[in-house]
Amino acid sequence: MDCVTILARTVESSGRTPEAVEGAVVPVDVIWERITSLDLLEALTFISFGVVCLFYGWRIFKILVTISFALLGLLVGVWTNRLLIGGNVIWLAAITTVVFAFLSVPLMRWGVSILGAVAGGVLTGGAWLALELPEKYIWAGGLIGFIAGGMISFIVFKAAVMLFTSLGGSGLIVVGTLAILYNYMGASEKLQLLVFDQKWFLPVVLVVPMAIGMLLQNKFIKGTKDWNI
Repeated sequence: MDCVTILARTVESSGRTPEAVEGAVVPVDVIWERITSLDLLEALTFISFGVVCLFYGWRIFKILVTISFALLGLLVGVWTNRLLIGGNVIWLAAITTVVFAFLSVPLMRWGVSILGAVAGGVLTGGAWLALELPEKYIWAGGLIGFIAGGMISFIVFKAAVMLFTSLGGSGLIVVGTLAILYNYMGASEKLQLLVFDQKWFLPVVLVVPMAIGMLLQNKFIKGTKDWNI
C-alpha cells in the first residue's frame, strides 16, 4: 500500500462513520486504522523517507513541495470525479495531479508558504487536542497556527522550509514506528490505550522528532554556503 492508495482509501472512507466516539471531530479511529494496516516493508519505507525529510528536507524541499501539490491534485481529482461523474474515471485524477504538480514549480515560494501555514495549523490544532480543550472548536486552534505559520513563512522563508519538512518527516517516522510497535513488537494493547485515552500522546510524539529535526536543519543550513532558496 503506497501513499496514493492510502489517500484514495481515506477519501473513500470520508463518507463513513466507523465506530467514532460521539462528538469527536478528529478521526483518530480512521487514522489509527490506516497506521495499523501498514506491513513491515511499508513501515520501514515510511521511516526511511521520514528520516531524509526530517534531517535533509532543506535540500529536497522543492521536490517535496511538488509531491505535496501533486497529491493535493490527486485528492481534488478523486473528489471531483465522485461529485460530478460518480464513477471511477482515472483520467480526471491524473489531469489534476499533473496540473497541480506543474503549477507548484513557478509558484514554489507560495507553495512553501502554504505548507508552512498548514504545518502551523497542525501544530496548534495538536496542542489544542493535547490540552483537552473542547474538540468541536479545534478548528479555532488550527486557524491560529495556520495564520501564524503563513505570516512566518512569508517573513522568514527558511523557517517555513524547516517547519513543513520537519513536521512531514516526523509524521512519517511516527507512523512507521507506531505500525511496527503495534504489529510486530507486542505493544498493541498499550498503544491502543495511549492513542485513544491519552489525547496528548499523538501530538507529543509528533512534536519531539520535529523539534529535533528543526534544530539540526538550522545547524546544517548555517554551515552550507551554497543553499539556494
